[in-house]
Amino acid sequence: MPLPLYLLAMAVFAMGTSEFMLAGLLPDIASDLDVTVGTAGTLTSAFAIGMIVGAPLMAGLARNWPGRSSLLGFVLVFSAAHAVGAATSAFPVLFATRVVAALANAGFLAVALTTAAALVPPDKKGRALAVLLSGTTMATVAGVPGGSLLGTLFGWRATFWAVAALCLPAAIGILKRIPARPAMVATDAPALRSELARLRNPRLLLVMLLGALVNAATFASFTFLAPVVTGTAGLGELWIPVALVLFGAGSFAGVTVAGRFADQRPGLVIAAGGPLLLVGWPTLAALADRPVPLLTLVFVQGALSFALGGTLITRVLYEAAGAPTMAGSYATAALNVGAAAGPLVAATTLSTAAGDLGPLWASGLLVAIALLVAFSWRGVITAGRSGEVLQ
Repeated sequence: MPLPLYLLAMAVFAMGTSEFMLAGLLPDIASDLDVTVGTAGTLTSAFAIGMIVGAPLMAGLARNWPGRSSLLGFVLVFSAAHAVGAATSAFPVLFATRVVAALANAGFLAVALTTAAALVPPDKKGRALAVLLSGTTMATVAGVPGGSLLGTLFGWRATFWAVAALCLPAAIGILKRIPARPAMVATDAPALRSELARLRNPRLLLVMLLGALVNAATFASFTFLAPVVTGTAGLGELWIPVALVLFGAGSFAGVTVAGRFADQRPGLVIAAGGPLLLVGWPTLAALADRPVPLLTLVFVQGALSFALGGTLITRVLYEAAGAPTMAGSYATAALNVGAAAGPLVAATTLSTAAGDLGPLWASGLLVAIALLVAFSWRGVITAGRSGEVLQ
């Protein structure tokens, strides 16, 4: 894979760390800025909504800019938003920086996904996406636990400063290594109206829906994993980062392995990984009181979730091939609709008889819905760029 892909993944690592790090920082933020924990929790919602809205909006604004300039600009705005957030003592300002950071993150991902696909041969999009998503998975392995530790030792502002600093090497790499391609003006790419019209394509909408459902299942359980570890399994709080690292390590393994099959054999990944993922969530719920099976299954579910989710997002890029400057935004929107919806669905189960295990059962239900839809429309999911069925 080309070196520029890994530079893009470095920026995705910093952004992924920011997206997930608030889970361990909210009490400290609430205390420091004199707001309730619930109010501080709106920072997470602000980021998710900003990602959903920002993906198509930022991609549309940047479609006539040179790719390198767009990527560099988004990274620098993202870094600056975290610097301002680290320095402020006003919650509304911090809230605003999260919205700005989300918009920059969404814009970067939308352009980066399109750029990554353009850097490799047409039949290697899945592998390119796997490299890019490895930045997100490594954020769950190293970035989030590291940010949580930094926040514990030096306060939440230190974590924000660290994310801002992480963006700078990525910005230098983008400036030096990403090809300075000219802007995609009307003679090079379809008109924006034509690219947006791709959203009327049932095949594209279907794979976006499936990607959103699988990602919703992933974040439904990931968000509420801590209470399962400390409550149901009876482990100490120090085991929470261990579980998060295991989930992240599994997601890295899953997206890496699936990336080798997502281009030519997506049907194999879905047919093999889908049922295993479906069985895995209720099995995890049933064995959650046993630490060894719990931690083992956390790794396995992380691998299966990202293998299946990454493959479906690759299909989004294929189905949106007629929208070269907007395809990445469609994939980004699908991912983040799931990331926003999953925890909301899971939260409704916490007050039921299932208690802390409710999110695990909710994840199983979301995967079941995805597989039912996928089975009903399996020809669409496994169809290649020219309509051939990939085995």
